[in-house]
Amino acid sequence: MGQKTQPFGFRVGITEAHRSRWYAPKAVYGELLIEDEKIRRFLDKRLNRQPPHAAVSDIHIERTREELKVIVKTARPGLVIGPKGAEVDRLTEELVLMTGRKVSISIIEIKNPDLDAKLVAESVCEQLRKRVAFRRAIKMKADAVMTAGALGVKIQLAGRLGGAEMSRTLDVRLGSLPLSTLQAHIDYGVAEAVMSYGVIGCQVWVYRGMYKQGETDESESKAAGGRARARGRR
Repeated sequence: MGQKTQPFGFRVGITEAHRSRWYAPKAVYGELLIEDEKIRRFLDKRLNRQPPHAAVSDIHIERTREELKVIVKTARPGLVIGPKGAEVDRLTEELVLMTGRKVSISIIEIKNPDLDAKLVAESVCEQLRKRVAFRRAIKMKADAVMTAGALGVKIQLAGRLGGAEMSRTLDVRLGSLPLSTLQAHIDYGVAEAVMSYGVIGCQVWVYRGMYKQGETDESESKAAGGRARARGRR
């Protein structure tokens, strides 16, 4: 039997920072957890599934007693901010109405979208929706990821590929992919393409290299669990 595990969940709290950073008493913990999920789905629908199509790959949420802070990682920050900040102000107002809390939104630009697994998966699904041949789509995207500086990549499609009667999986792998090495920085993303004959799922693993001691990330925070760290050798 396969012994597969989610690459981010495997590393969270060790070399990866938590995506939700807050503490809560048991009485309200479940309520806040559901609120986090609603915020993520709302922002994904508003920014990714309809115009402005802002290529948002990740959303981090921090909470204090007074404030809810939402950190949005996007490849197109200008589209999230909007003209003179109009779009981000509108989002803030809607989140305040949704949560009943004071909300602030921070935006972090993704410098190289071809190294972000979620954006790579979304790009492949977009090509599938445009009826590009699935083998060509994943081969070209894998080459683009390696050209961008990745040390390894795997792209896997599953579903009724090409409208076939029976579903199957197909993958392309380039370079190395040390999934069991906690020190390795493996980015993982999933996306779905809804086709007329069914849903095709796309999973992407991107190996960016090893975590280095003292290395910092733009999304790092002073909040608990907000800092990814390299494991020191003993």
